[in-house]
Amino acid sequence: MPGRGRHPGCGCRWSTAPTGSACWRSSPPAGVDLADPALRDGCRLIAGTIGHLVTSKTSYGDGLHRARRSRPMDVSAELLWQLLPPLTFATEEVTVSALLEPCYEVGGDAFDYTLNGDTITLAILDGVGHGLPAVLTTAVALAATRAARRAGGGLTAAAEAADAAIRGEFRDARFVTGVFAEFDLRDGLLSYVNAGHPSPLLLRGGRTVRALEGGRRLPLGLSRERQEVARVRLEPGDRLLLHTDGVTEARDATGEMFGLGRLADLAERHIRSGLPTPETLRRLGQAVGEHRGGPLRDDATLLLVEWSPEASDRVQP
Repeated sequence: MPGRGRHPGCGCRWSTAPTGSACWRSSPPAGVDLADPALRDGCRLIAGTIGHLVTSKTSYGDGLHRARRSRPMDVSAELLWQLLPPLTFATEEVTVSALLEPCYEVGGDAFDYTLNGDTITLAILDGVGHGLPAVLTTAVALAATRAARRAGGGLTAAAEAADAAIRGEFRDARFVTGVFAEFDLRDGLLSYVNAGHPSPLLLRGGRTVRALEGGRRLPLGLSRERQEVARVRLEPGDRLLLHTDGVTEARDATGEMFGLGRLADLAERHIRSGLPTPETLRRLGQAVGEHRGGPLRDDATLLLVEWSPEASDRVQP
């Protein structure tokens, strides 16, 4: 019969179940100093190793997928999540975190990032429509931009590749809005192109200092015009917040939109409180859901970049 108790040898609590037994410690052993730097470094190493094992083994079976889900995913979500990078990435210099809601029934939102040498490339996308057709359009745009980037192309080449791929594959005037950016970690230079998408926010010292309005062009799949790349210099400690219109246009029961001002205000508040980047996004997403008061009618995606060593420290286990 299932039961619980304390192991007579190690003092751990234990439980039994039809599949076997397990034991765990509910408190540290006597005499252990939890503030000991060596102990904390060892715990970080173990936690990091477990994280790498989970990440590397997830694609080889369905068990971890089942354990993480509270209900089945629809086809569009199953397809999209296989294309996206992990939700959080950190180096000693920069941290990138993303959030996409709703998780189980997505539309056409997506995000992407990669680090090559001292340059981090970012993207946030929003395909027109909902459900599987929107995800297919976004998937084509995402694959095209990755192919161009991996062939050595820059921002304009990536956007032009997406234009050509969408026009070549679909005949019903589909399009994708998006922001593509390259951030040079050596000097803080941010280069970006905005294809009909909401403007990213630049935050400095816990305050929103400006919306990045440059680099405008038509959405992907519609443009044949020459496009310009906008540039801005960031400072150490700056944050860049990219979002889709599903965030700012989420409406409550009275029809009031969540709005850009509310997003900026909440982002400032959570950043000043010193929260880790993933937790900042989680709280922003929660605020959008509470404002909506029910299931989101459109995807809501956030991508937050923080350029500082402290950001990396805050996301460590």
